[in-house]
Amino acid sequence: MKQKFNIITSTCVPLPLENVDTDQIIPARFLKATTKEEKFFGDNLFRDWRYLPDGTLNKDFVLNNPLYGGEVLVAGKNFGSGSSREHAAWAIAGYGFRVVVSSFFADIHKNNELNNFVLPVVVTPAFLQELFDSIAADPKMQVEVNLPAQTITNLATGHSEHFEINAYKKHCLMNGLDDIDFLVENKDKIEAFEQGKQ
Repeated sequence: MKQKFNIITSTCVPLPLENVDTDQIIPARFLKATTKEEKFFGDNLFRDWRYLPDGTLNKDFVLNNPLYGGEVLVAGKNFGSGSSREHAAWAIAGYGFRVVVSSFFADIHKNNELNNFVLPVVVTPAFLQELFDSIAADPKMQVEVNLPAQTITNLATGHSEHFEINAYKKHCLMNGLDDIDFLVENKDKIEAFEQGKQ
């Protein structure tokens, strides 16, 4: 069982780039691993942007900037495009992000995030731009992500938006359940249903 998801209030890491694909999130050379060792994948999130070719830190990349931190990644439009590798979601979760905000997600990546207890929050382009502007004005600004109410609030401005989420995935996130946990939780109901069919 994973950590239950309810209301998260956090500072944000801004990544105002559009069309960030899964190869940029976790380069293909790291896909040989078959188990989601969170530290390994988290350490290599955005690897080719975080490190220079000689292996030293790229001080210009946002993850290496001490001004920014938190459990919320605010990303540009069309986040997670490209190949369907689940490793990209493993890397995001392994780094410590619990929420990714964008105006559009690639469908498969969006589902991979949900399956790895990362909440993808889709907002309007105007709200996304407001978040980027607020973070630029104050890197310590916070957002509140309220999963029960399905709202995200920019605490710097007080503006909120409602976001959509599949009811089943919402239940799983709020109760810390993956698909197997959910089946185990409902084992008695499933057995009763099967017996009723006979």
